[in-house]
Amino acid sequence: MTRTTRTTRPSAYARPHARPDLTRPGVGLVKASTWRVGTPERQRAALDAIARTWESRPWPTEGLLSYTVHPGEDGDTLLHYSQWRSEEDYRELVRTERATRNAEIDAAVPGIERVALHSYEPYRSRVPGEGDGRVPGCVVTVEVEFDGPDPARRRGWVDAVLEALDSDPAPPPGGVSGHFHLGLDGARVLNYAEWESAAAHEAALAAPGDGVGAPTSQWRRVREYPGLVRSTVRRHTPGLSLGPDV
Repeated sequence: MTRTTRTTRPSAYARPHARPDLTRPGVGLVKASTWRVGTPERQRAALDAIARTWESRPWPTEGLLSYTVHPGEDGDTLLHYSQWRSEEDYRELVRTERATRNAEIDAAVPGIERVALHSYEPYRSRVPGEGDGRVPGCVVTVEVEFDGPDPARRRGWVDAVLEALDSDPAPPPGGVSGHFHLGLDGARVLNYAEWESAAAHEAALAAPGDGVGAPTSQWRRVREYPGLVRSTVRRHTPGLSLGPDV
């Protein structure tokens, strides 16, 4: 479900194709969270309520650089991805406006369960080449957890993934971009990956090998990396992306 919204106030707008600028400068903090709503109908209703609530108010703070919400393919969840200058800017929104905005959304869609809020810093990105005009139709998040805090290990794992992608003899044709974030808890990595479509991602998973990527020594190193506990893969459809008026 791709949703295009119209601006009702000049302080906010929907970005084209519901995409945040994943390589924008000045992002010091990313917040990623999940809302559970139960059904596809409630997903759509919650997305509409979020759009109405945010677009009817002035943009809350200059320190919030973007706010994006994507419905999960599971028909139950909503992924929230927001870019901030700093933790202090996020806390200011919590102190002043978050409760009233959430109350309005809850009034429209009662019973939303808010779970799994995590904080990240951007680390590295793999972006399309010049002239690549593909528009992603699917967002895949890969949440990776290690057995304890170790910043060097997390950076090493991300570097290994990018090396495996660069050396892959037959990279998945439907992959558009990948954006890696390091959890501030020291034990987590988030990859926000854009794909042409859910079908393209499914085809990559079904190709020879174990998951996305050819059966190479570089990919084997990624999957057998020391301390890696689990990785959770979820697919989402672009939904809504808002930012300050510029």
